[in-house]
Amino acid sequence: MSNSDALNSSYRVLARKYRPESFGALIGQEAMVKTLANAIRADRLAHAFVLTGVRGVGKTTTARILARGLNCIGPDGEGGMTVEPCGQCAHCQAIAEGNHVDVLEMDAASRTGVENIRELLDGVRYRPVMARTKVYIIDEVHMLSTQAFNALLKTLEEPPPHVTFIFATTETRKVPVTVLSRCQRFDLRRVDAERLVTHFQSIAEKEGATVEADALQLIARAADGSVRDGLSLLDQAIAFGASQVTAESVREMLGLADRIRHFDLFDAVMTGDIAAALEELDGAYNAGADPIVLLQDLLELTHWLTRIKVVPETATGFGVPEAERSRGTEMAAKLSLPQLARIWQMLLKGVQEARLSPSPLQAAEMILIRLAYAADLPDPAELVKTLTAKKTGSENLSARQDARPPSAPAPAAMAPPSPPAAEAGGSLARAAPKAEPAPAPQATALHPMPESFLEMVQLFRERREPLLHAHLVNNVRLVRFEPGRLEFNPGEHAPANLASRLGELLSEWTAARWMVSLSREGGETTLREQAEAVEKARLAEAAKHPLVRKVQDAFAGATIEAIRPLQATVAEADAPAQQNGDETP
Repeated sequence: MSNSDALNSSYRVLARKYRPESFGALIGQEAMVKTLANAIRADRLAHAFVLTGVRGVGKTTTARILARGLNCIGPDGEGGMTVEPCGQCAHCQAIAEGNHVDVLEMDAASRTGVENIRELLDGVRYRPVMARTKVYIIDEVHMLSTQAFNALLKTLEEPPPHVTFIFATTETRKVPVTVLSRCQRFDLRRVDAERLVTHFQSIAEKEGATVEADALQLIARAADGSVRDGLSLLDQAIAFGASQVTAESVREMLGLADRIRHFDLFDAVMTGDIAAALEELDGAYNAGADPIVLLQDLLELTHWLTRIKVVPETATGFGVPEAERSRGTEMAAKLSLPQLARIWQMLLKGVQEARLSPSPLQAAEMILIRLAYAADLPDPAELVKTLTAKKTGSENLSARQDARPPSAPAPAAMAPPSPPAAEAGGSLARAAPKAEPAPAPQATALHPMPESFLEMVQLFRERREPLLHAHLVNNVRLVRFEPGRLEFNPGEHAPANLASRLGELLSEWTAARWMVSLSREGGETTLREQAEAVEKARLAEAAKHPLVRKVQDAFAGATIEAIRPLQATVAEADAPAQQNGDETP
């Protein structure tokens, strides 16, 4: 056999062999196909496109199909732009083989520099050699450097009419906004599992392979919406099973544990059966399952059970076997949402720990043990209720013991024996009535009830609450006050919990219930504003005094800074003299 024959007979992987060659062959991208088809028919195509999406959903394939549609001339050589390229003309074949002179593909992951873009743009101003439109396809465009993007901007904004740019990327956030704003953007969606199963089944039939339905569902789930990844897995599964693909062979190939064993492991952990849980883990590990993947499967199972708990219809979704549906519904009914949320958080943290651990198996065992011991923990709300009930019971018991009068009889263990019934007269009617417990004493007031708002403010100063006292003076506009009730309009700088804090302390200090509430009424001015108004009035009154006027006339620019009582001023003046007199021998 010659080298050319060997080359022609070489095997092509399924991802390349069944790559779509027209818009109609694309699956899961109906919105984009409809938009591009209408644009081509109406001759309203943009000069630049950005195709985004996860790996393997068809970004590069769409770019090549679009390039073929722009340059297809039909089998007879007389056709124009079309939605359905013929695949027979010279342009279609050259683009499919990747050697068309006017359709240039560049991988930005390996050519990121500005010099690469300048080299590519040197040919923009020249017309196509043989095609209708010159197409530039740049894959992984987010890998370009900042200088390369800047070099591309001017040409991208005003390209020649015979040039079309098509960019493909998985990281749209890394592409400058200035580039995105000059392009028409299409977000290629993940392909759902049901459509992937149908697509893979048709390809398996064309390849003459027998694939179980459960195996196709496992492959579609592992593909995670990527057609190319799914086809690569299908290709590997067909080779692994010698054209007889079973679910067990796919699990073995992917290193997955049996889905039912996931339920058994999860059930053992939730019931606190640590020995059974570790035995299940060892069995899955010996069967080839990766401990980290197993923890991720438990994480996925927790999410699925939570979905069933919230939306019961999830259990009847596509691809859910009857055994999983029944067990999932049963387990979801036994677990509460707080428990599932706690399991999710612990598994999420556990997966990170297992990845960093030198022994993932040991890390997985410790995580399962931790989950088993945490399964019986009460919910935080139930724990708070229990502690509150115990505290209330202790307080009630203590109050009953304190309320016992001093003359109460001694405990039974210390009491003298009861006299015989004959000595007691043999009549129960003569028995002394049982002493009833005295009521619990009322709380003692630490301070008498304030009769005015000013007394209440002074109380906070006496009780050494300087912060609350400052807020009462500066940030409280009184609306109503009466003993046991306060209503005020808070100022801009008043804390949000001021009313509740005031009510708690006043109730504690006065041993009476206080109702402290906020109001939208204007209320009085604050105590600080009232004090400032009084001081201002005193200064104005003092300024009218004849002596003060004479002083101001004698000393130009003199102002009144403060007003002090005469007696205090004289006392301060006499104090040094008295001190000196006392020190004189």
